[in-house]
Amino acid sequence: MLVIHENYSLKKLNTFRVEAYARWYVEVNTEDDLKELFADLRWQNQNRLILGGGSNMLFTTNFDGLVIRMNIQGIEHQITKDEVYVKSGAGEVWNNLVDYCVQSGFSGMENLSLIPGSVGASPVQNIGAYGVELKDVFYSCHAFEIETGLIKIFDKSDCQFSYRDSVFKTGFKNKYIITEVTYKLSQIFIPNTSYGAIQQELDKRGIIHPTVKNISQVVSFIRVSKLPDPSAIGNAGSFFKNPIIEVNKFRQLESTFPDIVHYPASEGYIKISAGWLIEQCGWKGKIIGNVGTWKNQALVLVNHGNATGNELFKLSIIIIEDVKKRFGIILQREVNII
Repeated sequence: MLVIHENYSLKKLNTFRVEAYARWYVEVNTEDDLKELFADLRWQNQNRLILGGGSNMLFTTNFDGLVIRMNIQGIEHQITKDEVYVKSGAGEVWNNLVDYCVQSGFSGMENLSLIPGSVGASPVQNIGAYGVELKDVFYSCHAFEIETGLIKIFDKSDCQFSYRDSVFKTGFKNKYIITEVTYKLSQIFIPNTSYGAIQQELDKRGIIHPTVKNISQVVSFIRVSKLPDPSAIGNAGSFFKNPIIEVNKFRQLESTFPDIVHYPASEGYIKISAGWLIEQCGWKGKIIGNVGTWKNQALVLVNHGNATGNELFKLSIIIIEDVKKRFGIILQREVNII
């Protein structure tokens, strides 16, 4: 039977470790739990927030509604010739799933190692790192339709994936709750080492023919060296999206800032490193009261103690204004603001 808690503290359930309370809170362990929950008409029209690992949100106030913590577990796989289909419950920790695949020798997720969060959030956000996005390995997902109580299956085209975005953040926002995700991986390994410092680190280690495990270990090493541990200092990883601009605008910026860090995007567009932009504005490692940016990566905002969500949000406003003033680029937040 489901237990509904009232005035529930969310401090330990968000990686920024800021205090906020949910008017109501419930944990869901099965799809049947969701059906039971929404059979009660009280929750049909109530404000709702789906919570996974709490790694991609900033609470600036208490949540006056129902927080649903997704805790559906389980990982299994099926092999069809060289293809591998891995199915996971939405409540699994993302990196536990990546480890499962890496240890099994399944290729495709290794560049996504050590990303914080849960499996259920991965298609919502179209998470990505080091030249790979979730859409590259996504096959399908099951999602509970709140209005009807039915489970619908979404394939890749249904999800309308784009950079850090999906239909679950746009047209279907607050209409579905993802319960499980299936990924399509491969037993044939083609290493992707072109992004960031992956190849450089492999060279340092003398690895000429890397394995899936080698790539995962190198990506994890790079992430740990740049990003703070949420269990030690409150943060949500990358706070801003890397902006994507037209080639013509990029050429203008490059003429003034020849060292600008950039990556290829879709045709006619260039992706700019948000971390580089913020660092050029003097923000790397800067501390203001209880908040600041991380000493090794300016893209990460951190809670240095007892910061409120509003303090962190105000810091993000200042950074956005500084980057706009210097580069004419408006940064977009990757973290969801509650």
